[in-house]
Amino acid sequence: MSPLNIHNIDSSWTLFLDRDGVINKRLPGQYVKHISDFDILPGVLETIAYFSKFFGRIIIVTNQQGIAKGLLSADDVHCVHDFLRKRVRATGGRIDRIYFCGDWADAIPNCRKPHPHMALQAQKDFPEIEFSKSIMVGDMPSDIAFGQELGMITIWVQEDRNHPYPGKTKPDFITNSLESVPTEIIPPLP
Repeated sequence: MSPLNIHNIDSSWTLFLDRDGVINKRLPGQYVKHISDFDILPGVLETIAYFSKFFGRIIIVTNQQGIAKGLLSADDVHCVHDFLRKRVRATGGRIDRIYFCGDWADAIPNCRKPHPHMALQAQKDFPEIEFSKSIMVGDMPSDIAFGQELGMITIWVQEDRNHPYPGKTKPDFITNSLESVPTEIIPPLP
């Protein structure tokens, strides 16, 4: 697939971002419980500031099963998200809303990705969101399935490009970091 053109992305587009592994360092087998655990990846703040110039909405959608496991609380998650929003604003960017789901993976009904609940809630809160004019960036097959179910363009962030995509249906684009999306997938304006 050819690169997306930033000239075609305007305020009618929405950028959906996963959190762990895309915005901050993933802690395998653990959860971000406190601000001290939240290690923002290189270039992320500047990249979100760049995207803020083009996208009408920037939304974070994140599964946080650690809540169901009793390892952290919704208040802990809110504190981390408040910290992230402050850091993003300080670099000239914005996050319009952050949605998280603390359900067990096998809960029914379930708001976790790949289920579309968080995106549908975002569209309810921001009726102008069109999924056909949305991009989902994530590092897990559930992120890609979430975007594909709703007809979004999908971008898989995979640090090791030699590692094959483990999901059933391939993403539209593969990159090694959120920071590389503007140059590899959505070329910057001249």
